[in-house]
Amino acid sequence: MLTEKIWMKNKNNLTNLVRGGINRTSFSETSESIFLTSGFVYDTAEEAEKSFKEEKERFMYSRFGNPTVDIFQKRMASLEGAEACWATSSGMSALFTILMSYLQKGDRVVSGKALFGSCHYIITEILPKFGIEIELVDGSDLNQWESALKKKTKIVFFETPSNPCLEIVDIKSVSKLAHKNGARVVVDNVFATPILQKPLELGADIIMYSATKHIDGQGRVLGGAILSDEDFCKNVVKPFIKNTGPSISPFNAWVLLKGLETLDLRVKKQVENTKEVLKFLKKNKNIKKIYYPFDENFDQYTLAKKQMKGGGTILSFELLSKKNLEKTTAFKFLNNLNLIDISNNLGDSKTLITHPYTTTHHRLSKNEKNELGISENMVRLSVGLEEVDDIINDIDSAIKKAYAK
Repeated sequence: MLTEKIWMKNKNNLTNLVRGGINRTSFSETSESIFLTSGFVYDTAEEAEKSFKEEKERFMYSRFGNPTVDIFQKRMASLEGAEACWATSSGMSALFTILMSYLQKGDRVVSGKALFGSCHYIITEILPKFGIEIELVDGSDLNQWESALKKKTKIVFFETPSNPCLEIVDIKSVSKLAHKNGARVVVDNVFATPILQKPLELGADIIMYSATKHIDGQGRVLGGAILSDEDFCKNVVKPFIKNTGPSISPFNAWVLLKGLETLDLRVKKQVENTKEVLKFLKKNKNIKKIYYPFDENFDQYTLAKKQMKGGGTILSFELLSKKNLEKTTAFKFLNNLNLIDISNNLGDSKTLITHPYTTTHHRLSKNEKNELGISENMVRLSVGLEEVDDIINDIDSAIKKAYAK
């Protein structure tokens, strides 16, 4: 435990990414151990009784406590500067746990409209079934936030940058408005990663991650994370996870621990690659529009620079096309890629691309997609770690083939 205490106090994120939460066994292993066990034994019946009464703190059952998961949670908390973290089986289970552990019938949620498809489904389809009132606003419009928050609200939720149009929400300003109302602010920080944006420092109360993305970043496992203050995690989240079971497996937690060790290196290199791809796309005559927070032509460039340390590893762009041929043009481009894989995942070490209109946001109505700016000629690119010239050459070749007569 000595190593843990020393490094958990160290404020250097790079050090905490490698050493945060380490708790070696008596074998003094270098790498964190994987405790692949469902349960734990007690020396006496009296010890078991005290454990269930919570008079003794110890691991009891891996659904709500495991040594490997505990290290991952402590490392995530130290990285974010949060008091506590709870890991979940996926990013969507993290969001569902936050909402369903805290909300009850009659409560109200105000959310940004620009949401990942499954987040949109939870907010607009599932919550109302439990008698929870929902209001969606344009996340970039502070006037809409202010108007919506005149009515008593329990939770404010938004993505920033959003999927797939990279819309930026002013975390500090929205948090101030929400706190005046008494609402907790939940930020989906997946696109920005904990390397490029710190929502808690900007006033948010809760951060959620799909750790499947950059934190693993190598297409191996699913995982999620909830970060907040000790009271919320212990008294709201823990009982829900303990009794409903959206738990992460010890093996997945161990893989995510290994991912954290290289997170900073991977994200920074991917950001550099993304900048080079952006330069290429801006010069290409067949690109109609580009969505990237650190592009000087991006509508919210100033705000993005204010609250993010980098533009991220993801950009979206629209291809020029004739009317009624938007999807055809996009599909031609996608189908002519050789190196880049078509996949709805993101934040991976491999460069991935998808067509949001027909994949990640296919559940939305045509009007909803149009309102969010998700067009049939838009693609979302998650830039990986390959040699950037190879990425650019593949995009260039696919564009030329898509427009060849």
